Amino acid sequence: MPTGVALRDVRTQLFDAAERVLLRDGAAALTSRAVTTEAGCAKGVLHRHFTDFDAFLAELVLDRVARTDTLLATRDSGAVVDLLTDALVGLFTPVAVAMVGLITFRDGLRARLRAAGQPGIPILTQGGAAISARLRAERDAGRLAPGTDVDTLALTLLGTGHLLYAGRFDGRPERAEVRKVVSSVLGGALVEPGSR
Repeated sequence: MPTGVALRDVRTQLFDAAERVLLRDGAAALTSRAVTTEAGCAKGVLHRHFTDFDAFLAELVLDRVARTDTLLATRDSGAVVDLLTDALVGLFTPVAVAMVGLITFRDGLRARLRAAGQPGIPILTQGGAAISARLRAERDAGRLAPGTDVDTLALTLLGTGHLLYAGRFDGRPERAEVRKVVSSVLGGALVEPGSR
């Protein structure tokens, strides 16, 4: 006897269900049964489309990482601090923060991601690369001091941003709080008075 409802785009529905479970219940509660129950389908549906649960999770992470570029897209003009604030706010969505925890929690998932050519924690790795690129563009435009070590600044912004967003029970930080951190980290590297 069939269970659940017909799924039109199985991958999308399963990924969305996994996201909801992850956000609501955390990484420890994310199981194939929890995902298929949330999606309203039989457990076998997931295993017909993915070799195992870690393969499913790896595809989920890679799908969400592919969306990161859109989230990190910032306008091309404005104060450097505002541009970097926008980048951090765009990167550290609730889903991205939960994905970092998921990747840290599951050894098999990390192994799958490494095998797929995704070093470290892919969401943070891609975010760090995008922030480095933004900082490099700002340095090349003369809005950051010529000797600015953009890679170290990017890592500092990324790590500080993650700490600002992770583990909060009172919701996401206000943009002003993120901006204050960005302004502090960039501090002496800023050249242009209107950059702040």
